[in-house]
Amino acid sequence: MSINHSSGNYRNTNQLSLDKKGDDLESGWGDREPLPRKQSIIIMAGVMLAIFLASLDQTIVATAIPKIVASLGGFDHFSWITTSYLVASTAIIPIVGKLSDIYGRRTFFLFGIAVFLTGSILSGLSANMSQLIAFRAIQGVGGGTLMACAFIAVGDLYSPAERGKYMGFLAGIFALSSIIGPVTGGALTDSFTWRWAFFINIPLTIPIGLIFFFLFPKHKGVAESKEIDYIGIILLLIAVVPAMLGLSWGGSEHGWDSIRVLSSLGLAAIASVLFIINELRAPNPIMPLNLYSNPIMAVGLIITLLLGVTMFTGSVFMPLFFQGALGKSATDSGLLSTTMMLGTVFGATLFGQLLSRFGGHYRILGLIGIIIMAIGLSLLTQIGTDVSLGFVIASMVIMSFGMGTTFPCFNIAIQNAVHYKDIGLATSSAQFIRSIGASAGLALLGSLLTTRFASKFMLNLPESAFNEIPASLLADMKTNPNILMDNSKIGSLEAQINPLITNKSNLIDTILSVMQESLAESIADIFVIALVITVIAAIVTFWLKEIPLQKRAGKEVELRSK
Repeated sequence: MSINHSSGNYRNTNQLSLDKKGDDLESGWGDREPLPRKQSIIIMAGVMLAIFLASLDQTIVATAIPKIVASLGGFDHFSWITTSYLVASTAIIPIVGKLSDIYGRRTFFLFGIAVFLTGSILSGLSANMSQLIAFRAIQGVGGGTLMACAFIAVGDLYSPAERGKYMGFLAGIFALSSIIGPVTGGALTDSFTWRWAFFINIPLTIPIGLIFFFLFPKHKGVAESKEIDYIGIILLLIAVVPAMLGLSWGGSEHGWDSIRVLSSLGLAAIASVLFIINELRAPNPIMPLNLYSNPIMAVGLIITLLLGVTMFTGSVFMPLFFQGALGKSATDSGLLSTTMMLGTVFGATLFGQLLSRFGGHYRILGLIGIIIMAIGLSLLTQIGTDVSLGFVIASMVIMSFGMGTTFPCFNIAIQNAVHYKDIGLATSSAQFIRSIGASAGLALLGSLLTTRFASKFMLNLPESAFNEIPASLLADMKTNPNILMDNSKIGSLEAQINPLITNKSNLIDTILSVMQESLAESIADIFVIALVITVIAAIVTFWLKEIPLQKRAGKEVELRSK
């Protein structure tokens, strides 16, 4: 019996087999000739440039932030330069996924490029921090649109059997931007001005726009209904934006029990309930909930969420380990972290190729990737102040290689599980879930790091040193290890200690040593949590059903149970 749902025909994978005749479902592409190879290559190059542009912008701007603060002021709001972009880009992803199913991908590629370019120009012209934060949100809408459309476009242009290698290329491009971005941002900022961190997008964006305008297929959307769920869109935004803000504030700018954090998360929870009720009743919901009853998609999204929580553990906490616990410079830390990004690039590219060349066994390949990632994380749980750089680098590469392998595997599993008319929604759902997981993971793990450092510092500090440190200074040190990254603050530390103490220099050395040891132990604990989450993801993978990848773009082979 065939399994059909109004929002997407999905395949019941219990005792399924391919129909001998390979019955094709009408999906919008099945009756069209494949694009000429040269055209498809150029379009794919444009897609890769689009995702490179959107991801590169984040890393370029991160390097320019100190100069931006020096120019515009507003140090107390500088984190919002990144937060506003992240919130806007995450919120727009599922909306673009659904609307691009209705109106076609080309329209939204051009929309994303236009909005991203506008936001870049306005950001570069900002006269104060408030303007920059607002314009970065505009830029985030464009960047999120490009990111969503780029991964969806692979499903438009290539069959499931071919998508693996291209998904690997996109994941590799995303990681590559993390390597090139900081260097480029530093060079632009030092040689010209921080405004060129935004203006550089102008010459990069225009040729990408021309590629999509002239070469991308002008096919209309394949969604059965053109009706738009406006109430669903509004409720989704009300659910996502406060949730992202609450997670960003919690444990950093404000406590988790603060009114601002609790009210944000509470509003998000209420909006989420109303959103679910609306989606169950809407004739053409923005996120059809019965699509998620597809067992392959449901399990794939759970795995994506779990891996999203761990996604930034290496890129965020390892630089802190290098500079704070090992005393490396920012430049050395950047170079050491580059090896981790290279591991992600190679992992994504290699496993993308394996998916396409050897039958698309996404479950076993995804499980292998998660196991490799878990091995790297287990090694990173052993880091300390006396660890060798060779051990740390090897552990980072293993972990990042494993993480890179998971990107194409589970994206392909989700895309291959749904009808072509729902591929935009399915792909954007994976990106959306990954972003939510990454934001939540970064906030929760960051808060845990602060808590663990405070407790370990008090535990590791010798009683003799404890008695000689003023209470106010002690309270500051156990919550703020910034002195480890800025040697100029050591003088301030010395000034706050009683000058009558005869062994002041030894006391300072003891304090710094304890802070380094406590920071290293705390970061190792973060990797323990990441390892546990990764192991859970590996266990969940056993519930991911594997079905053959289709051979033609836009074609669906209906599976029938015996």
